[in-house]
Amino acid sequence: MKKNLLYVILAYGIWGFFPIYFKLLHAAPAAQILAHRIIWSFVLLTIILIFRKRTKSLIKSLTPKIVLLYFSAGVVLALNWYTYVWGINAGYVIEASLGYFINPLVSVLLGVVVLKERLRPLQWLPIAIAAIGVTYLTIEHGSPPWIALVLAVSFGTYGLLKKIAPLPSIEGLSLETAGVFIPALIFILFSEFQGSGAFGHVNALTTILLAFSGLVTIIPLIFFAIGVPKVRLTTTGLLQYVTPTIQFSIGVFLYNEPFSYRQLIGFAIVWLALIIFSLESYKAFRYLSKSPSSAIL
Repeated sequence: MKKNLLYVILAYGIWGFFPIYFKLLHAAPAAQILAHRIIWSFVLLTIILIFRKRTKSLIKSLTPKIVLLYFSAGVVLALNWYTYVWGINAGYVIEASLGYFINPLVSVLLGVVVLKERLRPLQWLPIAIAAIGVTYLTIEHGSPPWIALVLAVSFGTYGLLKKIAPLPSIEGLSLETAGVFIPALIFILFSEFQGSGAFGHVNALTTILLAFSGLVTIIPLIFFAIGVPKVRLTTTGLLQYVTPTIQFSIGVFLYNEPFSYRQLIGFAIVWLALIIFSLESYKAFRYLSKSPSSAIL
């Protein structure tokens, strides 16, 4: 149990420090970073599948419905990755962290709207409070926090698609990256032909980091896939806030992004919503664990 918990903590911790990695890639356009991340992730995942002798079973499991499902997941994930990388390198680390703070609440809301899931009465309270927080930030800033909202909705949608997806994690991610691999490769080749490619042309550090972007992407996903099945759901739910907390701290203390007391009020409202959401989920889990016949969380 402790070993699996460590894997989950490592996964969330690595994701938390992603801003530092992608900030080092500021010399490369966000679209090229995304393309390289897709390409190298697909290459590494293919190697893993071959090593584990899972390619044939994956091919046999393919149906038009499954291909469409995972292609959609790949497109949504690519949108999330692009928005995140662009936001980080444009100086919006704090706003990006907000996206992952509100993501759990967006996921719950998507479950209600799309899957017709029923919420417990107290679960509506944190959603309403978070909406107030986002509205406040919108009024204070003069426009909606688009980066945070796109990150939250895209990752929430990705989670929704993964919820109904039948394949194991590695096979699923392989199929997702396969769906956007060709467009990413064409884009990189076109950039090279146009003379605007960053790989091998800007500096050695940028080239190395682009080449390792796939490995950096895959490692926390593997850690998460190994650890999360054997870690309690409530523990995993609470640990997910490790990632945006680290990102927020990096934005404020490492990159000195502007953060006014008015922004702090907006974030505090969202944090209050998350505290209520987490406590309610924990109490419900404790109650249901003692009453197996009760409704599912």
